[in-house]
Amino acid sequence: MGKKKAKKIQHYSSSQKILLVGDGNFSFSACLAKAFGSATNMVATCLHSKDALRRKHQSSGPHLEELKRRGCLLLYEINVRDMNQNPSLMSRKFDVIIFNFPHAGHCGLNETDHLLIEMHRNLLQAFFNSARYMLTRGGEVHVAHRDDWPYNKWKIEELAERADLYLKEKVGFNAIDYPGYTNKRGGAVRCDGKFPLKSCFTFKFSLKENTSQMPDNLLEKKII
Repeated sequence: MGKKKAKKIQHYSSSQKILLVGDGNFSFSACLAKAFGSATNMVATCLHSKDALRRKHQSSGPHLEELKRRGCLLLYEINVRDMNQNPSLMSRKFDVIIFNFPHAGHCGLNETDHLLIEMHRNLLQAFFNSARYMLTRGGEVHVAHRDDWPYNKWKIEELAERADLYLKEKVGFNAIDYPGYTNKRGGAVRCDGKFPLKSCFTFKFSLKENTSQMPDNLLEKKII
């Protein structure tokens, strides 16, 4: 029998091993699963416990059920800052790692405040530093992000470069291309609400050639 034909939606395919992080109410993950007809190639995670997630995003229930029914591995309390060291993920490699609209939370600050911008940058820097070790050869890190002011002050290409990830492509992000997807606000304030999707793009990053994918601490042990 021939190989089953891969199903696609935008940049994503059922033939890829996909990790999704910070997906709010898991609606983006559920959208991919429906498009593929299966989610056995997917791992979807969030920072919160399952109970906390349901409190923050009451609409997550049906999406979680959809993902479970289609065979997605769901992981809770996964911090993107050190996810490559999590026991449930450390032995896995992915063709695509997706982080849509990362946000460090408001903490009573405005998006234009320098301190909050630095908090966002620190979050993304740690994410890139961790994600780089979880890619298959030729794998990509995708970050959907607003590229207007003040969000362009995050300078995500610069942060990726520090983790030896280079920008392969920058393409427009349109929520209508992902049926059922609803973006959610970051932090604890009106977290089940949406935010305007203006000037949005998917930034696609890959490791530079000849870059080690082994964490420095393991590389040192191997050399010794």
